[in-house]
Amino acid sequence: MKGKELRIVFMGTPDFAVASLHALVEGGYNVVGVVTAPDKPAGRGKKLAESAVKRYAIYKGLNVLQPDKFKNPAFLEELKSLEADLQVVVAFRMLPEAVWAMPRFGTFNLHGSLLPQYRGAAPLNWAVINGENKTGVTTFLLDQQIDTGKILFKREIEIGENDTVGDVHDRLMEIGAKLVVETVDAIAEGGIQPVSQSELIEESEIKHAPKIFKEDCKINWEKSTESVRNLIRGLSPYPAAWTILVNKETGDEWQTKIFFAQKGGKENSVEPGTIRIDGKTFLAVSCCDGWLEITDLQIAGKKRMKTGDFLRGFQQIGECKFK
Repeated sequence: MKGKELRIVFMGTPDFAVASLHALVEGGYNVVGVVTAPDKPAGRGKKLAESAVKRYAIYKGLNVLQPDKFKNPAFLEELKSLEADLQVVVAFRMLPEAVWAMPRFGTFNLHGSLLPQYRGAAPLNWAVINGENKTGVTTFLLDQQIDTGKILFKREIEIGENDTVGDVHDRLMEIGAKLVVETVDAIAEGGIQPVSQSELIEESEIKHAPKIFKEDCKINWEKSTESVRNLIRGLSPYPAAWTILVNKETGDEWQTKIFFAQKGGKENSVEPGTIRIDGKTFLAVSCCDGWLEITDLQIAGKKRMKTGDFLRGFQQIGECKFK
């Protein structure tokens, strides 16, 4: 059997998933339905916003389902009526067995890590934050627990010393889309030997990738330059690492996002968070073992800018420190 003969239901929400859906549609695969998140209020006006996957699906004239609850009988009946042979999941919510076990070939997920490492909601971020030099994508069969199903295929990439999570995201988005198509073809043709994750690594050695909250993004300048730089890279451009810029004289504070930093000198005789500037294009901050040169930042209420533009517009910087 050929992959293009399968009736496929695709499930996903963000841009990362659009690339895989696009690869299937443009490749001539039979996508009979797309399941995505309900529209949600967004922006200052709180207008309902559609997911990236929904926008693409509507543009391509695909059948879109947006269930509030996956166990809703009406949704399950509608999903069943599509008579899917296979379901493909990319960057979506956890599914109940009533959904993932429905197709005759089951459901596979594209995950942004080299499973079994970095199971969880934010694998790309945590790989960069932890200073990994490689990551990848994995396709695996869904089962009872999140990100634990049998592995089908993997593709690995290197993480460069200066790569941000945005860089990694964009590369893996394209590689993952190709892997989704390859996995669909392989399932249709048969002969795949899925590998249990328990055979690959001991549970105690697994690194996890939990959802990232605002406090996880706060910079602690008392840590090493490498640790802080990796945090900044692993959160750039979104949701972005942040810190508090405080005027030592007045006590005024501004929340500030940092998007990129490079290593400076190794002197560490000053208090972490101390700022050095040249008044033109150079801004460095001390950590416990040295300095980081900040190149891209955004102060609350302003747009993202290069350090030179920031220094020209923020005259108080000479009286400030980061905390």
